[in-house]
Amino acid sequence: MHLTVLGCRSGMPADGQASSGYLVETASARLLLDCGPGVATALSAVCDPTDLDGVVISHLHADHCYDLLPIGKSLLSATLTFPGGPAARCASLRRVPLFVPADATEVFTRWAALFPVTTMPLLDKAFERAFDVREYQPGDRFEVGDATIGLHELRHVLPNCGIRVESGGAVLAYTGDTGMTDAAVKLAADADLLLAEATLNAPDVTDHGHLSALDAGAIATRSGARSLALTHFASGEASWLEQLRTSAASAFDGPIRLVRGGDRISVAG
Repeated sequence: MHLTVLGCRSGMPADGQASSGYLVETASARLLLDCGPGVATALSAVCDPTDLDGVVISHLHADHCYDLLPIGKSLLSATLTFPGGPAARCASLRRVPLFVPADATEVFTRWAALFPVTTMPLLDKAFERAFDVREYQPGDRFEVGDATIGLHELRHVLPNCGIRVESGGAVLAYTGDTGMTDAAVKLAADADLLLAEATLNAPDVTDHGHLSALDAGAIATRSGARSLALTHFASGEASWLEQLRTSAASAFDGPIRLVRGGDRISVAG
């Protein structure tokens, strides 16, 4: 299994880095985990959207799902021949399974309708024709190719599920956004890589639900994760990032990585 970091910033893109988005590749599946602003561009540099086998969205904050619409329109555009442009790359469209929290379908349909293309109405149907939208519930498990995906309800101001991907004996656990919770330990149990948000430099004392690097390190230790990758950064300053690494290392003695857009990481069992 391989993980390619498409974006790692919390909130909106900054310093040339996109918001949350991660491409997971197994022997027979390409999965996109979250899809924040800037991810559509980053994805196009490493993978044609038509090659995706599934997209999984942890929760419906904009920095985790905003680029679904441009990716959907890219998928639809692959079936069109524009005047004066190249011939269509494919004659028919394979709908990409899109796994989203409950009630997302209505939200996405209304969202797509805000940007009509009256001369090419197909382009208005991203969530009807490009994606096969499937609403999940916490605790659900499903297969995409040779990957098994499990959804673990965590603690955030909006419903958020951590995503566990298992394939070929390797396990990747991704938190999405969450506060400290025992459910995150279950998500990451014996994972080969825990990809954990580290938005804060001190424990969250609000009801919003975010992890500090110290929290992420503690979850990695309690879960028995073999390595830890920190992401969802509020700042790209070197001193801030090194402080996060130091905090995580005080709670976890395994390998710790500060991810950056473009990183390609091997996840082996």
